[in-house]
Amino acid sequence: MSTPHADVDDADRLARVKLSSAIEPGDLRVTGLVGELGAVKVLDYLEAAGEVENHWGTIGRELAHVDPGKVLEQAVDRGIRFVIPGDAEWPDRLAGLRGAGALHDRGGEPVGLWIRGAGDLTRLAANAVAVVGSRAATSYGTHQATELSRDLATMGHTVVSGLAYGVDQAAHRGALLAGGPTIAVMPCGVDRPYPAAHAQLLEAIADRGLVVAEAPPGTAPTRARFLARNRIVAGLTEGTVVVEGAIRSGTLSMARWAEALHRPVMGVPGPVTSAASVGVNQLIRLGQASMVTTAQDVITDLTTHAYSAARDQLDESFVPGPVRSPRGQAPSSIAPASAPRR
Repeated sequence: MSTPHADVDDADRLARVKLSSAIEPGDLRVTGLVGELGAVKVLDYLEAAGEVENHWGTIGRELAHVDPGKVLEQAVDRGIRFVIPGDAEWPDRLAGLRGAGALHDRGGEPVGLWIRGAGDLTRLAANAVAVVGSRAATSYGTHQATELSRDLATMGHTVVSGLAYGVDQAAHRGALLAGGPTIAVMPCGVDRPYPAAHAQLLEAIADRGLVVAEAPPGTAPTRARFLARNRIVAGLTEGTVVVEGAIRSGTLSMARWAEALHRPVMGVPGPVTSAASVGVNQLIRLGQASMVTTAQDVITDLTTHAYSAARDQLDESFVPGPVRSPRGQAPSSIAPASAPRR
């Protein structure tokens, strides 16, 4: 397990614990301010403003009842740690959420994450892929999610999902079957199995991987917390694979978050007669997701995207003009045709 960097200010950590305990996950008003001003300044402002401004009244009242030192102590007693930006265990990839906008009024880099499990979040997230989909999955969907996740884990990738019924649980189980790690991102506290039927699966994930939540321990799931959770799943991963999703499925919001983060969105096509696959098939048809049917397809898409991103960032200023290729365009492998003789 990683230990925090020595240069992470204790005051900053305690301020983030207090904010995490009082705000709703993904409250863009607060996450945005913390990113600009720092947690200590934002906390001082909210504690003062809560007494005079109705806009911040609820948060101000909640802050007054939080003892951050006690919250941390109780979490540690239950094997839960709080990781913040600047810690060795904080994945740099999450910083992309600062500029990814908002969806359903949720957004921004989390002020911190509550974590349970022996794994290291930075290490496990380095090769992480989100595998998500419908709660009301068909047998086709659960089979595809299990096989895909098992193969991804065998190939050294961490599978990230949300522990929901259907595709999510199949994704976690597939990774565990391969002996690989998996990360469950929760819409509630990491100490609350949700759904309750997955309590045993949650313990297996904590043993072999990680359980992660933006909400503090003891927190119950709500619709807003589900929506906020989706951006964390997309933010932790290199790309997102959607396995089944109806046309109005909430799962599709993870695809929108991945797109906002400029990360690959992939979809496993389903039968045209299946309502559970209409949303995914639509993403593929509109070019909003690439079609994948195997783990190798996923890895190819991730590799291609990483190569394109590296190429776009390449500084060619030292290359003589005639040799330099247009930015973002690969040199053609086909030689130009010779001019016709006159």
